Amino acid sequence: MPYRVLLALVHRHLELTLAGEETYGAGDLAADLRLAAASLADHRGEHAGLFGVRRMLRRVETFGFHLATLDVRQDAAVHRRVVGRLLGEEGWQERPAAERAERLRRALVSGVAPAGDGDEEAEATLDVFRAIGESIERYGRRAVGPYIVSMAQGVDDVLSVLALARWAGLAGDDGHVPLDVAPLFETVPDLEAAGRVMSELLDEAGYRDHVRRRGERQVVMIGYSDSNKDGGLAASRWALHGGQRRLVAALASTGVGLEIFHGRGGTVSRGGGKIARAVAAMPPGALARGVLRVTEQGEMINAKFGLRGIALRTLEQAASAVALAVATPPPARPEEDAWHAAMDELARASRDAYRALVYDTPGFHDYFRGATPIDVIERLRIGSRPASRRANAGIGSLRAIPWVFAWTQSRHVLPGWYGLGTGLEAAARRHGGETLSAMAREWPFLRALLDDAENVLAKVDLEIASRYAALAGDGGAAIFDRVRAEYERTVEQVLAVKGSAGLLDEDPVLQRSIRLRNPYVDPMSLLQVDLLRRWRAAGRADDGLLAALFATVGGIAQGLQNTG
Repeated sequence: MPYRVLLALVHRHLELTLAGEETYGAGDLAADLRLAAASLADHRGEHAGLFGVRRMLRRVETFGFHLATLDVRQDAAVHRRVVGRLLGEEGWQERPAAERAERLRRALVSGVAPAGDGDEEAEATLDVFRAIGESIERYGRRAVGPYIVSMAQGVDDVLSVLALARWAGLAGDDGHVPLDVAPLFETVPDLEAAGRVMSELLDEAGYRDHVRRRGERQVVMIGYSDSNKDGGLAASRWALHGGQRRLVAALASTGVGLEIFHGRGGTVSRGGGKIARAVAAMPPGALARGVLRVTEQGEMINAKFGLRGIALRTLEQAASAVALAVATPPPARPEEDAWHAAMDELARASRDAYRALVYDTPGFHDYFRGATPIDVIERLRIGSRPASRRANAGIGSLRAIPWVFAWTQSRHVLPGWYGLGTGLEAAARRHGGETLSAMAREWPFLRALLDDAENVLAKVDLEIASRYAALAGDGGAAIFDRVRAEYERTVEQVLAVKGSAGLLDEDPVLQRSIRLRNPYVDPMSLLQVDLLRRWRAAGRADDGLLAALFATVGGIAQGLQNTG
């Protein structure tokens, strides 16, 4: 009976909290459940409900009242527009980042609300911070995770979040904003500047105080998608590796714990791959806190967590990889400087080759739109955001997911390998093939890069891709010839460095899987080429041809086990 009385009181507390008449939090509920569990254990109640109480306690400790923590994300450019309007500052976005940071610093110190007039975008932005405050108050502090600033480039992009939060009323009476701010560094230049930006940010007295109140912890997100679209696979991976090294160095003497949030996608082009291999390839110090935070997207959520057994195995693999990385840090290598120099050369040459094709070749955008089903993908209602950030702005504004998805559908899978062959060739010419082979054997970073590239190369089918290339017209032939030449160069160089005779010889299970799937995927690809030709000739109408194209997109994605 005492337990019934206690739980009846708990139930009433929950009812009043739900009605907004009381603030009985998840912590209060957990405390009462611990009291009941301890009493049952002390009074020989193992078979009188102790298991049920403990199970409920675990659920409360895990899910609280919020079920899942919600991270919030917004582009830095939106914040700049809104802050400029609210401050009444003309030409705010065109001002130097240091000048914007100084103005925000004064605004935060003064605590004075902005005098400028907002617009619909400003009100919508402030409403997000108001909703964050309401969620924290109603569901607890774990209801909202980090506030991620996409395309962050400077100190002002982080200070903007604190300013907007205060102006929206999210801060307490002492001015503290109960929110972790996580800058997201995405492009290759931004990743190279990440360490400097974080050093400058933590030198800010106001922000340093904010971090202290948040438990001396700083979350920094790094983006695998846009860095790949910007410079290709090898340059992206090396920039990400270097960005992590610089972040570790920047925070090493500050007493602030670094948590790197890896914005990975499902495909190799967007950071996908085996988690144990990816963890082993991280630089020393990147997992010093023993925390691995990664994104899981699209079909990978179902593939990795859709079945209980597979979900447990996925979590076991991740936990094991992190434990090994923390317990057995990589040994110091005397040849590390030489290896880094070789990777610098490899990444530079690879990026130059990639950008020469994707960004500097006249007509490449037309080739992309003709030789891939991007126009079909843009019509699919499967994404949370538009395919492009801005209409008719070219490849630069196209989001990474449809970019990779389109190349995968057309069997080029170009973002996952293009430029790597040229990079390996240049590095071998300057540093020697034996050096690269030793790096591939002994350095987890290069081994992971080559293994992932080999996975992608095995899925490429240039004979099928040539049918798609024909859809791009006469101008597409020269571009496809360059793609074919780089593919052959990349396969040759990867096999030479790894000392293998054929692609995926070291992974016969995946090799066999691809070989068995392709005969079923190839007819769907050929059908898609024919449907694309007819649909485009008919004016891209929303008709039966489009419905058939949607079906082929789904079928090819299932067969290749990759979208974007």
